[in-house]
Amino acid sequence: MVRFLLVTLLVMLVPQLAMAETEGFANLDMTGTQRGIYTVLIFVIAYGFVMTEEFTHLRKSKPVILAAGIIWAHAAILAQQKGVPAEEMHAAFEHDLKEYAELMLFLLVAMTYINSMAERNVFEALRSWLVRRQFGYRKLFLITGVITFFLSSVADNLTAALLVGAVVLAVGSDNPKFVSIGFVNLVIAANAGGAFCPFGDITTLMVWQAEYAEFFDFFRLFIPSLVNYAVPAAVMYFAVPDEQPKETTEEAVQLKYGAIQICVMFLFTIATAVSFKQALHLPPFMGMMVGLSALMLYGYFIKVKHTPEGEEGFDIFNKVRHAEWDTLLFFFGVVFAVGGLGYIGYLELLSSAMYQGLGPTTANIMVGLISAIVDNIPVMFAVLNMGVDMDLYQWLLVTLTAGVGGSLLSVGSAAGVALMGQSDHKYTFFSHLKWTPAIAAGYAASIFTHYLING
Repeated sequence: MVRFLLVTLLVMLVPQLAMAETEGFANLDMTGTQRGIYTVLIFVIAYGFVMTEEFTHLRKSKPVILAAGIIWAHAAILAQQKGVPAEEMHAAFEHDLKEYAELMLFLLVAMTYINSMAERNVFEALRSWLVRRQFGYRKLFLITGVITFFLSSVADNLTAALLVGAVVLAVGSDNPKFVSIGFVNLVIAANAGGAFCPFGDITTLMVWQAEYAEFFDFFRLFIPSLVNYAVPAAVMYFAVPDEQPKETTEEAVQLKYGAIQICVMFLFTIATAVSFKQALHLPPFMGMMVGLSALMLYGYFIKVKHTPEGEEGFDIFNKVRHAEWDTLLFFFGVVFAVGGLGYIGYLELLSSAMYQGLGPTTANIMVGLISAIVDNIPVMFAVLNMGVDMDLYQWLLVTLTAGVGGSLLSVGSAAGVALMGQSDHKYTFFSHLKWTPAIAAGYAASIFTHYLING
């Protein structure tokens, strides 16, 4: 935290560096101006509201969108003062727009598929099956962790943690200790599982779409990610109550028509996105949109042929409507706020301070530690837009650290924040902090494993 504050102070106070040419435009190189420093303060204040969302209940998208607008307004004024042609400023702005559009469309399709599977009772049936099996607490600790690890590689870590968290709550309703340690387990598993697959985490997806690594390169992180989860899980396992949960009379949940077909279609959609990228050299979101069209047509078939009388039926646009729009709009604010700061010149300054001053390995490890406090999306977007020259090993390292660093604190990832809200005070910041040394050991072990395997 001290290093992060020092770097932020350096960004605001160090004189301007040389301009860097990227994407046909140069940054303004006006980091030392009063207006430039003001934009940094605006971003810090906005992010303060994001970090206190749990207490204020102010959706995180609202302050960052406002900050993005203010930052770009000041960037435009600085560009005019410097005599930069409007076309060049538009090129910088449109670069951010392109980045956001590609990722937003990709994520929107993935969220729509997840919502469709939830509506067809896929996840509820899994929860019901696990509850009815009457596993002991220790066995359930392992099962829920492994399921979350692999589920978060195709769904986002928030969705995976919430879905499996419902199982932990249902089984451990009369055992707060199991719920507490079980939720810590889920947070670690969800973040680790999202690090080795481009579909598992927004930061991993960003690195893939930026073409710093190919799709199959990310699977080199599978064993380091597994180590990141396994080390703290092994330590926590012996603290799990060696007891049997109380009997339950819960009935089995039946899958709705088309549930299995939609799951298979989602896998084919992922394959299509990869094929569009690898074989046709088209952006992955185009393959995802093709998969969305297939889901739309199949949804029409379900609605017409398999809707019981008196029910509304399968409505694909209802699934789109229930996508995580707060997350998508938060991502918009982050992309444009960080992009605006980068256009003023701060990302190049930060790059010099971290990657040239500390070296890529130390800087990439720091990125993971920073993401335990600050959401990993703006951190990774900043790294991607610094223009850092790194090899594949280093890009995979920062993908790993940014993905799993959020496990160090309960507030370090969306999964942790959401589970704190779901747990009815059984899982808290301090109950998670108790296991931070074990999680830190897993963090260090995963970095060392990455070095041994991929270095």
